[in-house]
Amino acid sequence: MASTPNIEINGLKFTYPGIDGHPPPGSTPLIQGFSATLFPGDRCLLVGANGAGKTTILKILGGKHMVEPHMVRVLGRSAFHDTGLTSSGDLSYLGGEWKRDVAFAGFEVSIQMNISAEKMIFGVEGVDPDRRTELIKVLDIDLSWRMHKVSDGQRRRVQICMGLLKPFKVLLLDEITVDLDVLARADLLSFLKKECEERHATIIYATHIFDGLEIWPTHIVYVARGRLQLCMPMDKVKELSKMSLMRTVESWLRKEQDEERIKRKERKAKGLPEFEKQIDGSRVIGDPAHVGARVINNGWAAGRLHSTVAGEENFTLSSNRVLR
Repeated sequence: MASTPNIEINGLKFTYPGIDGHPPPGSTPLIQGFSATLFPGDRCLLVGANGAGKTTILKILGGKHMVEPHMVRVLGRSAFHDTGLTSSGDLSYLGGEWKRDVAFAGFEVSIQMNISAEKMIFGVEGVDPDRRTELIKVLDIDLSWRMHKVSDGQRRRVQICMGLLKPFKVLLLDEITVDLDVLARADLLSFLKKECEERHATIIYATHIFDGLEIWPTHIVYVARGRLQLCMPMDKVKELSKMSLMRTVESWLRKEQDEERIKRKERKAKGLPEFEKQIDGSRVIGDPAHVGARVINNGWAAGRLHSTVAGEENFTLSSNRVLR
């Protein structure tokens, strides 16, 4: 194994910034005390409950959020500050659905232009023809597909194909196989495994679907509430657990869920609010769906016709409201 790591995470700490670009005063970091090292050829599963911070961690590694340069090093360079990592294709991020915002019409609108899959895939320049042909075969893409008529799974295949056309050294995948059928997912995972074994790439794959993953990863990272709980070679996990991968992860999440319920009961017994969080330096109490809200742009987002903050009372407070 190479002695130089492809990914180094050293005491990662991150808080989403406020309007001024700085973390709100008194806010608790979303990600804290996170450290891990991955080498060429490593295939890492990133697991955790919804809201644990998996997507945020992947976006930080992908250079989409700024942190101190020493906290995250990809191929020996700062993930955020060295834009050459992504522009060269050495660092690739695939996550979320293929969507766009349309001002005053909608947001998170699926890509559904009247264009063929062939034109989109062959429109990417500087691609090895053999690699392109292999990916089209692996993902079973029909080049005559029209993007405004395909299913979510077919659209996802085209997205993945375009994201993998150029060889990468580090690949970050965030629930990218959720729309794929069993065959497409199995063939894609085989292709990615070959990329790591033959080209010594490093892959981090965040997923909640564990079918067929028993022998795929070399490492597993478990995160809970933004904190690293476990970072271990897969062989070691199997030795300690003696259960299937899905049952092992389920046991971790059950334990985490039980601990969270105990904490809530203790708070309730002490007369404290069940949910509490710091938002922009203020102590917010109540429904967890509302606790996570933070006022941005006076409560309104560009191109949207509804408030970013829940509640009728917020509508009347906004200077951008539509008079009724």
